[in-house]
Amino acid sequence: MSDRAIILQSGGGYDKVTLGKRPAAAPKAHEISVRLHANSLNYHDFAVVSGMWGPAEPRIPMADGAGVVIAVGDAVTEFKVGDHVVSTFFPTWLDGEPNVEGFATVPGDGVDGYARE
Repeated sequence: MSDRAIILQSGGGYDKVTLGKRPAAAPKAHEISVRLHANSLNYHDFAVVSGMWGPAEPRIPMADGAGVVIAVGDAVTEFKVGDHVVSTFFPTWLDGEPNVEGFATVPGDGVDGYARE
């Protein structure tokens, strides 16, 4: 996996978007690594990058991605290398009513997103 990524500086704004490097770490015990094949651009991504909802710290944008698993952590049992996967907008929302805390883990906003190689 490459370490090239689009990086949005704190606060957002089109003038704060650069191509940079963020090393891709090996997956931790409960994580997977995915080679991305597709992203979708949606209103959330526009709002974050434009600065309307700019991030508090530098962030890799893009909330949605799809691709193929290329590595799995030691404790992963539901996925294997070669599986086709898609991201979820609220990764920590497993069931029940959604809550506002879920936004803290939205890719491209609360955590790094999918605009990377």
